[in-house]
Amino acid sequence: MKLFEKGLLSAALILSASAVIVAQAPPPGRGGGPRLTFWVSSTAWPDGGEIPMKYSSRGDNKSPAFEFHWTLGANAVAAPDSVKTYAVVLRDMQNATNKTNVDTLHWAAFNIPGTAKGLPEGLASGDLPDGTRNGPGVAAGRGNPPAYFGPGAPAGPYHHYAVEFFALDTKLDLPASATRDDLLKAMDGHVVGKAVYFGKFPPVQ
Repeated sequence: MKLFEKGLLSAALILSASAVIVAQAPPPGRGGGPRLTFWVSSTAWPDGGEIPMKYSSRGDNKSPAFEFHWTLGANAVAAPDSVKTYAVVLRDMQNATNKTNVDTLHWAAFNIPGTAKGLPEGLASGDLPDGTRNGPGVAAGRGNPPAYFGPGAPAGPYHHYAVEFFALDTKLDLPASATRDDLLKAMDGHVVGKAVYFGKFPPVQ
């Protein structure tokens, strides 16, 4: 083989090897360091499990307790300093309100202090001493003080509920009479972390 041909073959092999190396390299922007995550837990029922009657509007109508958690990778950490407040939204994903594609909002509360480690069971109605404000939901929609209003689906197929939690970098300047749209719009652009806890109701009868 001529020297020139050997040179071309060597160059081709080097380029081929380089192409393999590039193809095997991880794409930019993926991997990196551990991720900060917000999540919640509860002893009221297991995530995705059946919601006990005591937390329903046909039972004691008590709001369940939740604990807030922050992790960096696998390690538990404190909430970031940017978190000023939390908000919670409970909705029945199975129900179409007024024949629309909007599900039923059972309860919302906001301006829960950013220092909170969770929510206690049986949260009171209205504005609370720590600044928490109960807002839109079934109770307020029926002319009652804004408050928790638990699942109330009748016996039959399960309705599925989402309890959504938002960690925010601001305090919301909203009245208790705010609508769901008002709340979502005010939170937009301020969400530091989000967690969701699921449940189903009613119990099998």
